[in-house]
Amino acid sequence: IELSLSVDNLFVFILIFSLTGIPAHLQHRALFWGIVGALIMRAGLIAVGVEILERFHWAVYPLAGLLAYAAYRMLRGEERQNRFVEQQCALCESWLARVIPIEPRLHGSSFVVRKAGRLMATPLLVALTVIETTDLVFAVDSIPAVFAVTRDPFLVYTSNIFALLGLRSLYFLLAGVIRKLRFLRVGLAVMLLLAAAKLALGDLYHVPPLASLAAIAVIMTVSVVASLLFPGTVPAAKVPPSCVHRSEIRDVKPNT
Repeated sequence: IELSLSVDNLFVFILIFSLTGIPAHLQHRALFWGIVGALIMRAGLIAVGVEILERFHWAVYPLAGLLAYAAYRMLRGEERQNRFVEQQCALCESWLARVIPIEPRLHGSSFVVRKAGRLMATPLLVALTVIETTDLVFAVDSIPAVFAVTRDPFLVYTSNIFALLGLRSLYFLLAGVIRKLRFLRVGLAVMLLLAAAKLALGDLYHVPPLASLAAIAVIMTVSVVASLLFPGTVPAAKVPPSCVHRSEIRDVKPNT
């Protein structure tokens, strides 16, 4: 479940790197530290989630509703996700610039650079910050999904670790072809709906683990095969000027 849902992160990574203008040879650095930060953040979220479920059993129903809403949001398509990431990029520019000035040009693999005695953030740090903030939203979707399988915090966290560690390699493997899998989002939405049903109905009927694994395999296989049989592409994002480029434009002073 975690690995399948993490595939949706790939669409977001493509958009983030387009918005911030990060070239391919630097993307691995942003993803590495983004994944490290995500592992720390998700550890806290899982600890809180397990504690809530142990103390308040009725919390499974709001979590199931959250998964159902996530499935609906996923079916709304790429435009909604693009708009969310663009908002995060603009939001990142606003608060990050208050903490540290933004240098609109890349300086190799550096996240920060010192210019004229001032420490400034490069577009690479902007990309890393947006990756971390968007991963928080994905964690709210994926962690409740794995709670439908187990409440063991060790299993929940290690499943997140394995999925996130494989995510960077998966991105570089599939980044060029991910938009050709037009039905992948439909399959992921169906998976979220099944997880929501399993979470909500867990007291009435226990679904065997092998049945869950078989359902995931069938859903992913059907979505990929359908994409190959009925080719098409997910609409590409209309990339506006990146937030770092807007900073560059804003800093240019007119001639006097």
